[in-house]
Amino acid sequence: MSVGAPPDERFRIAIVGAGFAGLGLAIRLRQRGTADFVVLERGNRVGGTWRDNTYPGAACDVPSNLYSFSFAPNPLWSRSFSGQPEIEAYLESCATRFDLMRHVRLGEEVQQATWNEGGCCWDITTGSGRLRATVLVHARGPLSEPNLPDLPGLDTFSGTVFHSARWRHDHDLAGERVAVVGTGASAVQFVPRIQPIAGRVHVFQRTPPWVMPRRDRALSPLEHGVYRRVPAFQLAARAAVYWGREAYVLGFVGEPRRRWRRARAAAQLARRHMERQVPDADLRARLTPAYELGCKRVLISSDYYPALCQPNVELVTDRITRVTRRGIETADGVERPVDSIVFGTGFDVTGTASAGQTVGCGGQTLAEAWRDRVAAYKGMTVPGFPNLFLLVGPNTGLGHSSIVFMIESQVRYVLGALDAMSAARAERMEVRPRALAAWCEEIERRNRNTVWTQGGCDSWYLDDAGRNVALWPGSSWSYRRATRRFDTYAYALLAGRRAAPGGLPGPARAGRPPAAHLSAAGHPMAAAGTDGAAQP
Repeated sequence: MSVGAPPDERFRIAIVGAGFAGLGLAIRLRQRGTADFVVLERGNRVGGTWRDNTYPGAACDVPSNLYSFSFAPNPLWSRSFSGQPEIEAYLESCATRFDLMRHVRLGEEVQQATWNEGGCCWDITTGSGRLRATVLVHARGPLSEPNLPDLPGLDTFSGTVFHSARWRHDHDLAGERVAVVGTGASAVQFVPRIQPIAGRVHVFQRTPPWVMPRRDRALSPLEHGVYRRVPAFQLAARAAVYWGREAYVLGFVGEPRRRWRRARAAAQLARRHMERQVPDADLRARLTPAYELGCKRVLISSDYYPALCQPNVELVTDRITRVTRRGIETADGVERPVDSIVFGTGFDVTGTASAGQTVGCGGQTLAEAWRDRVAAYKGMTVPGFPNLFLLVGPNTGLGHSSIVFMIESQVRYVLGALDAMSAARAERMEVRPRALAAWCEEIERRNRNTVWTQGGCDSWYLDDAGRNVALWPGSSWSYRRATRRFDTYAYALLAGRRAAPGGLPGPARAGRPPAAHLSAAGHPMAAAGTDGAAQP
């Protein structure tokens, strides 16, 4: 049950969201001895994306040893690629292990957060009351709001409609005619699970994805024992996975011909994978991407193609024109009767919902500030929104490795900002517009020769102007370098009479154990670590 917040209850830090990002920051605050913070979670459990995405077959597409906090390895992962229940359980165990639940308020959806200029704080309204915080951290991430396409006639459909991120476990698809709209990371996982039970499955594909084989296996009791007794072995395995994944980016950046040479072996592997699993030449042709590997998210699956080859599955590549009362009509004039429509159409990755609820200086919302371009300095701070930090903000996603590595880089940066505020006895910190402008120029420069902007596809990474606003245009290691220390010169700090010495959580005291800081900060063997399967 949620605990109602009395009017004007005050905290130093309010964290919105209890997924990987929110819990990661909360853990680090606890390890520094900071207790004056609250985590506001709209769900009834922690876990974020991995609590919400419970569709059949939901699993991670990053190896388990890399898909976890560097400071909280799990020696007992059951498989090399973990499933949704196991990842959710891992996050719940972290919340318990690091004593976070005393700070977490479940069922507390943030309705609005408004910057209070006179009080130098954020006034936060939730479903059960109001509270204030000196620092606000949005940690909801880009995979929290399902994206439903605006299809004509959808509201007239007489059957059942739901998104994969809001799976209707109370609705039995057995024997039904099912329409699956979308062929992203979620769809390639749940289509093989519903195909054996559904009477008929129509998979509506706009653009075919590149699909690599899934090299998954059960981890042995021997491996579990070694990881428990000698943690350095798991650390070494993690480092090997990290650097292997980091090498993928070489095929995504650089001059086109050079990119293709680097990615050629991977593309050939994907093609051979399809040829082995799809004997029908016509179906193979419709499943073959006409864009560069990596332009859209590369998917991994060893059962998606076989599912599409089953007699009760039809791959539909004609454009959907409208939804009728009893089915879906496509551009060729064919109407396919269906009983249920399942959308695997991804998420609102720009966070426009929460951006519209965040009101900064002068009454401007974050959505209004982003009207022309979604951008944040180092993906975390925006001019006109003092004391606000975004975790997994613009241009900090990854298309090749684990987003937890990026999250830990950002957590370290936020802690550095809190230290700077404490040292300056400042109650207000705001990034300078020229710092953001310079950062955007750097992002544009990095994006010029990348597969995400030149690869020949239209992906959810791009805005209406064709700019990549979702992914970091380079290696995760280069982002770690860019955020390795807090750059005070990029910010304006304002001291105030209410700012007491050390009023905000400051640097760890001398003599505090190393665990008070990010483990081996800057070293991938300790800090490599989520880009999950529940991605479009």
